[in-house]
Amino acid sequence: MTLDALMSDFIGLKQMFPALSRRRFMTGSAAAAAGYTLAAGPVRADVIHTDTQGLTAGDATIKIGDAEMPAYFAKPASGGPAPVILVAMEVFGLHEHIKDVVRRIGKLGAFAVAPDYYFRKSDLTKVTDMQQLFPLVNSKPDTELFSDLDATVAWAKSQGGDTDRLGIIGFCRGGRTVWLYATHNAALKAGVAFYGSLMDPASAAMPKNAYQLATEVKAPVLGLYGAEDTGITPEQVERMKAALQAAGKTAEFKIYPGAPHGFYADYRPSYRKDAADDAWKEMQAWFKPMASLAEPQRRGRLYKSVPRRNRRRRPAIERRAGPVKEGSLDFALIESGPAKRA
Repeated sequence: MTLDALMSDFIGLKQMFPALSRRRFMTGSAAAAAGYTLAAGPVRADVIHTDTQGLTAGDATIKIGDAEMPAYFAKPASGGPAPVILVAMEVFGLHEHIKDVVRRIGKLGAFAVAPDYYFRKSDLTKVTDMQQLFPLVNSKPDTELFSDLDATVAWAKSQGGDTDRLGIIGFCRGGRTVWLYATHNAALKAGVAFYGSLMDPASAAMPKNAYQLATEVKAPVLGLYGAEDTGITPEQVERMKAALQAAGKTAEFKIYPGAPHGFYADYRPSYRKDAADDAWKEMQAWFKPMASLAEPQRRGRLYKSVPRRNRRRRPAIERRAGPVKEGSLDFALIESGPAKRA
């Protein structure tokens, strides 16, 4: 059996779903014209579309040595420096769904940017056969991936983003990227991994998986997974959770009953609205505690406002009580300082 066939996200992506009416999907030509990948199968007709009102958004190029990496970004059109959130793609490249996610995060008040770090291989959005897609993404070296993401952070900073408040979110293979980048960049404040693979077999390009690197995670990570994922099983998630706990790392997981791999991908048959909506709220709640009530910076640290009489020693990262409101996604360090580092 080939490496491609053993990759857990590949297994999940091959999961079959009951046939649905053609009226619920775009034609192939309409989907391609709208910028969606065709490798994932039929594209839903009722995809979510996020406009650019209130945003500065568009394509960009990021210089990496002699090469130029394509990217897509969105940030508030006004206001001060916004926290930077990297958006790590699925295996299907920088297509319209990922761009829409970037705009959704921009609407929350962040400088979101999705780099097309597979650009050296091919324009993955043009690949229509998943069997041709996986050898390309599986040959991407992790070391090169880290370099590309570091370059994206530097670019965002040069464009006015606040990289002292840095986060990352990823989906499918991009969820694996979240876990691994959290072992690489000590400046990362938080990450959210949507059904990111945990226990894939080793290869020359990807020598270690997320589970093997659990002791090296340097930032708090939230993992969001589907109970019906045929590739990344709840058992794997529980093993990852135990490894992180044993290493004293800050992480939380949520497994959604009835949800398959790709449950957030609103353009695919795998989309599950209830799980997707809840996961998006969980993502916001995960980022906000490192943040939203931050006072002006004092002595090199950001503080969360707490009445003096109620102050007590708290964990380095904690969930803020109360409803999550859109429009102020932010990061900060609360009183007890940054999360424990490896």
